[in-house]
Amino acid sequence: MDPVTALRTMERQGTSTADALALFDSLPPVQVEDMLGNWHGAEVSTGNPLDGVLELSGWHGKRYYSAEDAHPLVMAGRRGLFAVNPALVPMGLAMRTAPVLRRLKLGRAVRALLPVARTGKPAARLRMVEYRGVVSGTMVYDALPVNDHIRRVDEDTLFGAMDFRALDEPFMFTLHRED
Repeated sequence: MDPVTALRTMERQGTSTADALALFDSLPPVQVEDMLGNWHGAEVSTGNPLDGVLELSGWHGKRYYSAEDAHPLVMAGRRGLFAVNPALVPMGLAMRTAPVLRRLKLGRAVRALLPVARTGKPAARLRMVEYRGVVSGTMVYDALPVNDHIRRVDEDTLFGAMDFRALDEPFMFTLHRED
């Protein structure tokens, strides 16, 4: 199965972390300049504690304007898209309450609170970083122990592994170019 088809299947059906990482490891690196632009994101469910949290929260994707100007959390609200400062998002609480949020479908309540964390300032930078033996474009968060390691599927599709110190395994996601 080609990588694009494999990734679309994983987006729809979910997969194991091992299978997601096997696909990730098979993909070529991406250069920072090829990451620039507006991206629509989707979660790849692997059983990670954060599975479903971004979707419930109204996550739209990411914006990479330059190597120094990256926005990791672009949310969809009633008045359009807006960036959220990840430092103001209680990640520990999100991980502990994720099962309850998913079960009770509390996305509307979470989405109502996110505009408080709105920001126009960049919250991350793009760098070339080695991860799993390959140097590739990575979004390094300014205020959290998080790196989003990215690999190229094709020129309009990227596969990401969010490496967060508090998680034993990466949170997997895809990015689809909007430009």
